[in-house]
Amino acid sequence: MAVERKFVADGVRKVRVEKHLSRELKRAGYGGMDLIRTPLGTQVTIFAEKPGIVIGKGGKVVRSLTQDLATVYGVESPQIEVQQVDNPNLNAQIMAERLASALERGWYFRKAGSSTIRRIMESGALGCEVVISGKLTGARGRVQKFTEGYIKHSGDPVNTIVEKGFAVAIKKLGVIGVQVRIIPPGAQLPDHFQVTAVIEKKKAALAPHLTKISSDSVVDEDVPLEEMLDEPDVEEDL
Repeated sequence: MAVERKFVADGVRKVRVEKHLSRELKRAGYGGMDLIRTPLGTQVTIFAEKPGIVIGKGGKVVRSLTQDLATVYGVESPQIEVQQVDNPNLNAQIMAERLASALERGWYFRKAGSSTIRRIMESGALGCEVVISGKLTGARGRVQKFTEGYIKHSGDPVNTIVEKGFAVAIKKLGVIGVQVRIIPPGAQLPDHFQVTAVIEKKKAALAPHLTKISSDSVVDEDVPLEEMLDEPDVEEDL
């Protein structure tokens, strides 16, 4: 198999596995998965709000998932590891599933979107965006977007910093798609910079010289340190 076809096949397999896990682990608060190849097989890490449901009684559910990944989807020697999501409100996939479930239960889309945005931002996110598209109020489809804080739409940070989640709500009028994007707290943005006080740097740089001057001569304590830093003889010593 050519390299290009292998990459495409791996990508298709990952998408199919993602959909299968999202469908089977909906009650467990499925929050995404990582699929990594190892010398011993394929390491599948499942993130869930309720790990106990993923494992099942006596490991029954996780064994069934392992068998499905190996036989149905062709994953080589799958080894499933389950990790609990620390803060579900900052997981884009979990919040997308919750929003889709709220829409299926009859919540008005504006109220559901605003509630989701508020819950995410109250958990400390730097920014978030919720997009709801489909037949929201009538026979014609429309798109409604909710945004708060700082969010990136282009460049490398979209793939490295922004967490994305997608879910589908099935209603009588039709299917409604839900997309959630979150920038988690503590993310290092490329355009973030910090300005430090110049006077503090000058104090730190001149500290050894000021100590030497005070030991060799008498320094007037009434003279501010800023004026001492601007004296030409001190600058010449540097």
